[in-house]
Amino acid sequence: MSTPTTSVTIESLTEACTARLGATHVEGKDISGGCGQNFEIMIVSPMFEGKTTLQKHRMVNEALKEQIALVHAFSQKSFTPAQWEAQQQQ
Repeated sequence: MSTPTTSVTIESLTEACTARLGATHVEGKDISGGCGQNFEIMIVSPMFEGKTTLQKHRMVNEALKEQIALVHAFSQKSFTPAQWEAQQQQ
C-alpha cells in the first residue's frame, strides 16, 4: 500500500484563504523539512473583525478543512487588518 501524496502547497493555501476568507495578506511557511506535511500560516482578513481568537481559528479550519485533512500538522495565526497594522508597529 503506497502513501498518498498531498497536493497542499503554500500557494494553494494562500489562494484558498484569499477566496474563502477574503484575506488581504497571507504568509505561509512549509516547516516540514521537504515532505509538504507541516504548515504555518498567518492570515489577515476583515472577516475576522469582532471575532475572538477561537472564532477566527474555527473560521480558518472550516474554510481550509479539505487541505488541513491532507497534512500532518497545521498552525495558524489570524489577524484583523487593524491587529496586523498594530503588530507591524511593534
